[in-house]
Amino acid sequence: MRMVDIITKKRDGGVLTNEEIAFFVKGYVDGKIPDYQVSALLMAILFKGMTNEEIVTLTDLMEHSGDVMDLKCIEGVKVDKHSTGGVGDKTSIALGPMVAACGAKLAKMSGRGLGHTGGTLDKLESIPGMQVFVSEEHFINQVNKIGLAIIGQTGTLVPADKKLYALRDVTGTVESTPLIASSVMSKKLASGSDCILLDVKFGNGAFMKNAKSAEELAKIMCAIGNSLGRDTRAVLTDMEQPLGLAVGNALEIKEAIATLNGKGPKDFTDLCLRSGAIMLEQAKIAKSEEEGIEMLKRVIADGSALGKLKDMVREQGGDVSYIEHPEKFELSKHIVDVKAAKDGYVKRIVALEIGESAMRLGAGRETFDDVIDMSAGIVLNKKVGDKVKKGETLCTVHTNKEEFSQILKDIENSFVIVDEFVEVPPTVHAYIH
Repeated sequence: MRMVDIITKKRDGGVLTNEEIAFFVKGYVDGKIPDYQVSALLMAILFKGMTNEEIVTLTDLMEHSGDVMDLKCIEGVKVDKHSTGGVGDKTSIALGPMVAACGAKLAKMSGRGLGHTGGTLDKLESIPGMQVFVSEEHFINQVNKIGLAIIGQTGTLVPADKKLYALRDVTGTVESTPLIASSVMSKKLASGSDCILLDVKFGNGAFMKNAKSAEELAKIMCAIGNSLGRDTRAVLTDMEQPLGLAVGNALEIKEAIATLNGKGPKDFTDLCLRSGAIMLEQAKIAKSEEEGIEMLKRVIADGSALGKLKDMVREQGGDVSYIEHPEKFELSKHIVDVKAAKDGYVKRIVALEIGESAMRLGAGRETFDDVIDMSAGIVLNKKVGDKVKKGETLCTVHTNKEEFSQILKDIENSFVIVDEFVEVPPTVHAYIH
């Protein structure tokens, strides 16, 4: 079998056999097939696509290209969630404790942020002492003990994805739906949970720019997971504006804490309730979405959801006093309000601009070597659909940088204010399973 024959077959629109896909995945991981040939195949896949059967085979081979987590030692149904990334997306930090308080077992491996999307690990590390890299034994014991752990992915999981993703990033092939789907699902499947909920975001602040492409990706990923024996479902959610109010690491942790105290923003709280209800259905704890939502509301009201967050922080070495007293989080040197220039209604908040501005304020990284300022970020005071008067605060900027006047202008320009009334858009647009 020759790699050049596989490349030309896909270039001409052919369907690759399981053996051909296995040849290229194993050969590339083992270093026997060069980057330039795999680059050519990735470009052919970008232009010609893959069948669902090809994508399932590719995902399965990538999943098993390294170690696979064995979570059989964890009692009960293991649930996991994955977001395709967005601005202000702190969902796992509130949702995990909520579903754990209802009896589900959340065993989650998360990633870091790059560019305008924040990473769950970075947000958790804004809690002093919090350890996001623990041993597999600690991970399993913690989930058995408290029903919840969110940690960093180990270096031995899915080496095929690490190599392919790095190559896609420099060859203009990141946007291929089959390659996105196999990348996401290989990591989720290798993490070992029984059920997976995917939060597929679309809009200017998300990777998928419109609902149609997000739905296509969600359906493919659900098909992969279900074909490989995992209950996989998805929600399509809005990223035309930031999720919730806070954008920035410590600021988002504080918002997650407020949500677990029953005082979170409506859009963020709704997403947590609807996503959590689906996860409780997957775990066979709730018989319907309505029942699941009521269970989740109860664990917020009685304090047990917040208690689970404290448990997780404590088990992973973090200072629980910051969860009990969020005012302890260090504030930025400069805290400045951005004011509205006119009366009207907020029609749009350009999520991409807010995310990139937060990064430039110090809240994110452009390269993996950049150091994050945990206190930096933006807190919205107005959302789409809100009425605003000239001089009212649109948002508050937090930064330790000395020069940020241009960033303030960019943030102000990201708010589109119109004269006519604007409907509040839904956060969750569709549910796919």
